[in-house]
Amino acid sequence: MFRPLKILIVTKCPPTRRCSAFVSRMRYVNRLKEDDEACAAALQNAHIFLFHRLSPLLQQTEHRTLRPTALVCSDVQSVLERLGSDRTLLKESVLIGCSEENQAQFCLDVGDLDQAAVEEVCEGKFIDLRKSFFLLTGPEAPLVAKGQALLRWHQTSGFCSTTGQPTHRNQAGSQRVCSSSGIIYYPKMSPVVIVLVSDGKRCLLGRQSSFPRGLYSALAGFCDMGETLEETLRREVAEEVGLEVHSISYSSSQHWPFPHSSFMMAFHASVSPAHTQLNVDHAELEDARWFSLEEITSALKVKTPPRRGDPAVVWLPPKHAIGNHLITEWADRQRCREEGE
Repeated sequence: MFRPLKILIVTKCPPTRRCSAFVSRMRYVNRLKEDDEACAAALQNAHIFLFHRLSPLLQQTEHRTLRPTALVCSDVQSVLERLGSDRTLLKESVLIGCSEENQAQFCLDVGDLDQAAVEEVCEGKFIDLRKSFFLLTGPEAPLVAKGQALLRWHQTSGFCSTTGQPTHRNQAGSQRVCSSSGIIYYPKMSPVVIVLVSDGKRCLLGRQSSFPRGLYSALAGFCDMGETLEETLRREVAEEVGLEVHSISYSSSQHWPFPHSSFMMAFHASVSPAHTQLNVDHAELEDARWFSLEEITSALKVKTPPRRGDPAVVWLPPKHAIGNHLITEWADRQRCREEGE
């Protein structure tokens, strides 16, 4: 999920103190990335999340919510055997993390198998990630997003961009190496700035034509080569809505799987109340408008996207999306400001 920026004062721990649980997990995951044998052994007792052509397998819980299906190695082997696939497909599993109980977590794409057959055997359904993101809650959405991003990277990185020769992955799937030159490739993300602009009383949201009906979010754009984050932010706001911003402040960051794995860095920015007239570039945005605190509060209460035929309503990105975090952060600050006046 998003990572708020924090400044820590670091002191040395006594040599007899054990590593924290977090440090222990991170070192364990790092060892699996570096040691193929240890990674292969961990896979035998790991949780494995299945994908079918990059769509995650989800199951309905007793509370009628959805969550990704976590299978153990023997379960996946049984599925592969039952559907006539080679058990060696398991070796294509990619390491995505480690649970708090130190159980390794992997993902595997079974796109060559019949989708309906896998769904029937596993009692779940493969759902497109864009739709999944609005249905999942808690830490599960970022885990699924990471899995899809890594699987996509492997599917599109089979050849070296320098030599044209095949690349080969390590057991964890954390890197690929050119078979000819030895060049090592690591998964990459594209840097993106997302910014919530305010005039002191209202915040500015926009929507692209590709967005679902009624969805609005903060403005965002990719960083150009050679730009700083601040330069990207100012350029994007100027291009999309014709405003010049100031008083930029950093909020948080988040991996975002769309369109092909982005690294979102979130900011708040202000414009002068005297210069709020929008000049929307409709090649970039379908619409952009100012929203009051009352309108934002109402939109935040919309928990699920409206269905076809429902009355038109403004709604916002899912709770675990950084756009929602920015909007919620602004609304909380605005309420405190108005209560203090």
